[in-house]
Amino acid sequence: MTFLKEESYGTVKAFFLSSAVWFVIGPLIGFIDAVHLAAPDLLGNISWLVFGRTRPMHTGVVIFGFIGTALIGSAFYLVPTLLRTPLYSERMGKLSLWVWNLSIASGTITLSLGYSQGREYAEWVWPVDLGVLLTFLLVFYNLFRTAGGRQEKTLYVSVWYIFAALIYSFLIYFFGNAAWSPSYGAITGLPDAVLAWFYGHGVVGLFLTPLALALAYYIVPVVCRSPLYSHSLSLLGFWSILVIYTHIGTHHILQTPVPSWLKVLAITGSLGMIFPVMTVLINLWLTMRGRLGMIHADMGGKFVMAGLVWYLLTCLQGPLQSLPMVQRVTHLNNWVIAHAHMGVLGFSGTIALGGIYFILPRITGRPIFNRRWADIQYWLVLIGMAGFFMVLTAAGLIQGNGWQNGLAVYKILPEIHIYMILRASIGLLIVCGASLGLINIYLSLYGVRGKGDTSLDQQGKT
Repeated sequence: MTFLKEESYGTVKAFFLSSAVWFVIGPLIGFIDAVHLAAPDLLGNISWLVFGRTRPMHTGVVIFGFIGTALIGSAFYLVPTLLRTPLYSERMGKLSLWVWNLSIASGTITLSLGYSQGREYAEWVWPVDLGVLLTFLLVFYNLFRTAGGRQEKTLYVSVWYIFAALIYSFLIYFFGNAAWSPSYGAITGLPDAVLAWFYGHGVVGLFLTPLALALAYYIVPVVCRSPLYSHSLSLLGFWSILVIYTHIGTHHILQTPVPSWLKVLAITGSLGMIFPVMTVLINLWLTMRGRLGMIHADMGGKFVMAGLVWYLLTCLQGPLQSLPMVQRVTHLNNWVIAHAHMGVLGFSGTIALGGIYFILPRITGRPIFNRRWADIQYWLVLIGMAGFFMVLTAAGLIQGNGWQNGLAVYKILPEIHIYMILRASIGLLIVCGASLGLINIYLSLYGVRGKGDTSLDQQGKT
C-alpha cells in the first residue's frame, strides 16, 4: 500500500497537507454560517446547509481538521528532532492520519445528514468518536516508542506538553463524549451539562493549547538563536496549566443550578489561569528580548509571535468573563463567539500555521514555494481575526446591554444586522488566506523551487 510506505518525514508532510485542505473546508462552512446570520433566507431551506447542521460541521473541521491535524503533524516532527532519534514507525504515523481524516470526514458528513449527539463540540456520532480515540492511541504509542529509543536523555518542555496533550485529549474526549453510551453520547440531567463543559473547555485548553505551546517553545528559541530563558519556568507553567485548567469549564453554566462549590471552583480556577499563561509568555518574551527583528524575518516565527499575542488577549479576557457580574452582559451572545475565535483561530490556529511554515523547509530541504504568498496569508488571517474580534465583540455588547435593559430579542436583531454582514465579509478574508495557503503548502511539498525564504541555509535545519 503506497499510502503507508516508509518515507522520511512522510507522516509530517501528510498531516500538513491534510491540515491545509481542512483549513479551506472549515472556514468555507463557517462562511455559510455567517451568510445564514446575515441573510437567513438567501440559501433557502436546503437540509444539509441549514445553520443547525453547518455550525457544528464548522467547529469540528476547524478544531480537529485544520488545527488539530497541523499540531499533531508538528508533534511527529518535534519529538524525533528533540530526542535525536527516528520516528518509531512512519507507516503507523500515516495510518493514524488516515483514521483521523476518515473520522473527521465521516463526522462532517453525518452532521450534514442530521445525525448528531447534540452536545457542543461533541456532536459527532459514536463510531466517529471511536476513530478519534483510536487516532490518539496510535499517535501516543508511536511517539512513546520513539521516546523509548531516544539518544537525548533530557526531555525538553515541548515533549512534556505533547505527551500531556495526547493523554489528556484521550481522557477528556472519552469522558466528554460519554463513549460508553453509544446510543446517546451523554449522561442524564444536570451532570451532563457539567461533563459537556468539562470537555468543551478542555478540548481547547488540554488538546490545542499544550500542542500549540509545544511548538512555540521550540520555534522561538531556534528562530532567535537563543536558549530558552528558563527551563524551570517552562515546567512551572506546564504543571500549573494541567492542574488548573481541568476544572474551569463550569464557568460556562453559572446560570444553571449546579452546586455553588463547583461554580466557585470554576471561577477561581479561571482567574488562576493568569498564572500559567503569564509564566509561559514571560518566559518566551524574555527569550526573544532584543530579537524581535529575527522573529519577524522568519515566516514561521512571525505566525507564532502573532499567536502568542492572541494568547495573551484570550487569557486576559477569559478570566474576566468568568465573573458573574460580567457574564450578565457577555453570556450567550456574540462576545463569547469573539472569545472562542481568539482562542481557537487567533492563538492555536495561527501558531499551527507557524509550525507548518517553520517545519516545511526543514523536511523538504528547500524553501517555502512562495514566501510572498505566505506573507499575504499571514496578513489575511491576522486582519480577519482582528475583524472577527472587533465585530463580534461589538455585536455581543449590544446584545448584552439590550437584554440587561429588558429588550426582546427580535428588537435587538436589526441593530446587529450590519455586524453580521461585516462578519460574513471578514470570513471571506480567512477563506482566501486558507486557499492561498493550500496552494503554497502543496507546491512547497511537491512543486518546483519557488520564491521562498532563501535564508534557510543561514537558519540551519535544527
